Amino acid sequence: MANNKTLLITGCNGQVGRSLSALDWPGYNVVSVGRDELDLVDVDQIKDRLRSIRPDVVINAAAYTAVDLAENEQHKAYAINAVAPGVIAQILAEKNGLLVHYSTDYVFSGESSSPYRESDETNPNSVYGCSKLLGEQNIQKSDCRHLILRTSWVYSEFGKNFLLTMLRLANQRPELRVVNDQIGCPTYAGDLAQLTKDMLQKIDVNVFDQSAIYHLGNTGSTTWYDFTCAIMDCSKLDVNIVPVKTTEFPTPAKRPAYSVLDKSKIEADFSLAIPTWKDGLERCLQRITNPNAE
Repeated sequence: MANNKTLLITGCNGQVGRSLSALDWPGYNVVSVGRDELDLVDVDQIKDRLRSIRPDVVINAAAYTAVDLAENEQHKAYAINAVAPGVIAQILAEKNGLLVHYSTDYVFSGESSSPYRESDETNPNSVYGCSKLLGEQNIQKSDCRHLILRTSWVYSEFGKNFLLTMLRLANQRPELRVVNDQIGCPTYAGDLAQLTKDMLQKIDVNVFDQSAIYHLGNTGSTTWYDFTCAIMDCSKLDVNIVPVKTTEFPTPAKRPAYSVLDKSKIEADFSLAIPTWKDGLERCLQRITNPNAE
C-alpha cells in the first residue's frame, strides 16, 4: 500500500463523481471530495487542499452544470468551470501530476451536421459552454500533464437528470412532450466512469506526457424524443410521447441543435471498447431496478 499512488476525485456527490468513487482503483489510494470538502469557488482552499493531499492524479468531475442558471450566475459558473480547473492544473504541475478533466459538447455551436472531432472549431453559445471552454484553455496554458474529456448528455441512476425526470413524469402524466430537433448522444455516467478507469489503466501515469483533448461517452446519436421513447420501451411504461420543437420550450441558455461527438480518436489511442447509448441505457435501468446488481 505504501507504493500506491494517490488519486483525488472531485465532485464526488455528482453523477460522474459518484460513479468514479464507486469503482475499485487498484494501485491507488483514493480520496473523494465533494463541495463540503473542497469549495471550487475558493482558490486559496483549492491550493491548500491539493498541496495537503499531494495527489498523483486528479479526476476533476466537479462542475457548475446548471446551464440556464449560469446565464444569471456567470461569476459562479466561471469560478467553478474556468478558474478552478486552471488552479488545479497549476498545483498539479508542481509535482508533475496528471489531471483528467471533464468538459462538454456545449463548447461547440451545434451548427454541424456531422459528429464533432476534437480538432473542430469551438464556438459556444451559452455562458455554460463558454465557461467550460475557458476551463479547457486554462488547463492547456498550464504546465500540467492533462487529459481533457468532452462528453455529452450525462445521466445516471441518481441525482437530477433527464432520465429520472422522464421516469417520474411518466408516472404522473398520461402524455409527455419532448424536444425532437436536438441531436446528441446520451452518456451513462457509469459507463463514462468505467471508460475513464480503463483509459488510465492503459498508461503509466508517472511518465505519460501526451496531453490532449478527447471525446468520450457512449456511441451513436439520437434526439431527446427518441431517447425518451427508448426509456419508456425499456421500462415498459405506457405513456404517450409527443415530439415538439425546441421553440416550444424557450430557455435562458441556447442548446446546441447538433452535438454528437466523434469518439474514434480515443477508441484508437487507448484501444477502448465503447458501448452504445442504448447499451448504457439498459445498464442504467437495470441498476435502478436492482441497485445491488453488478
